Amino acid sequence: MPASESRAESIAARLSALGLTTRVEEQARYTSIEAEVPEALPASTWREVLEVVAEADRFGLLASSLTGRTLWAAVRKAVPATGNVRGPGRQQ
Repeated sequence: MPASESRAESIAARLSALGLTTRVEEQARYTSIEAEVPEALPASTWREVLEVVAEADRFGLLASSLTGRTLWAAVRKAVPATGNVRGPGRQQ
């Protein structure tokens, strides 16, 4: 398992352990983790949640009176190695 995938799975598992329902989606360049945040989340749990998502490459919170609060995090996927590339016609 690539390190980025492992990191995303760890973030999702830790958010789930804090009582949040998570969704993990694979995108071309990153893995996204989303979690619905209940209105009555205690301040101590918020601190733990922020510690968890701080391990992602990017994170944020979407809040709306219609859809509630959704926490998101993104973990960039590693760029695959291409070998020793020296330009057109010069690859080894």
